[in-house]
Amino acid sequence: MIEKAVDRESPFKELNIKIRRTMGGGGTVEEEGGRWPPWQRPLLSTNFFVQCKYHADSHRNECNMYCLDCMSGALCSLCLDRHRGHHPIQIRRSSYHDVIRVSEIQKVLDLTGVQTYIINSARVVFLNERPQPRPRKGVTNNCEVCGRSLLDSFRFCSLGCKMAGTAPDRKRKNKILHEAMKIKSTTESDTDESYTSISRGSEKSNVTHSVIPSTPPPTAASLSSAKRRKGIPHRAPFGSLTLEF
Repeated sequence: MIEKAVDRESPFKELNIKIRRTMGGGGTVEEEGGRWPPWQRPLLSTNFFVQCKYHADSHRNECNMYCLDCMSGALCSLCLDRHRGHHPIQIRRSSYHDVIRVSEIQKVLDLTGVQTYIINSARVVFLNERPQPRPRKGVTNNCEVCGRSLLDSFRFCSLGCKMAGTAPDRKRKNKILHEAMKIKSTTESDTDESYTSISRGSEKSNVTHSVIPSTPPPTAASLSSAKRRKGIPHRAPFGSLTLEF
């Protein structure tokens, strides 16, 4: 049988190698240096929450299901009629990322080392990596593949990162990546602290000089341009009228 393997440069680049497969939803596939279910890689590369092309006229045509036995892509709830007796799982969303409940996947997949999260009162794991723009300050543990911040007891942030990070030909690369992320985090932290100190010093200097602002002396132009108050009008005295007879 032919299966697709992970390339050392890209975790999901497809290569064809010979493997030994045990079919079925709970079966495993033996690759170089690890054992993975035959449905795991197709699951991670599937696009979910799209419109089902077979039930486009139905209001329940969102594809958020996956059959571990058929591995035929994303399915909607109406497609499950053709998969009776199989092992379907439901994919959910959290912040535009695909997740699956631990209770649905832990019986057929080893989740050791993958961080879990509580979302809507249910424990879930993410399917694929979610890189952070920059590491968080004060975090001492990061995903060995994508560098995302983790709790100390975990190694990976998602199923995809574990699949890539536990491949034997990636161990050295992941170690280097992990050390580089630590160095980058320390360097950025020192830079931020220096910038903060400089900024605070500048702010103090500005405050000192602006407490008592100097008042410029008045000029002739400013005095002449000032508005003058109009005087009170007076009526001419009636006695000034001269009458001749």
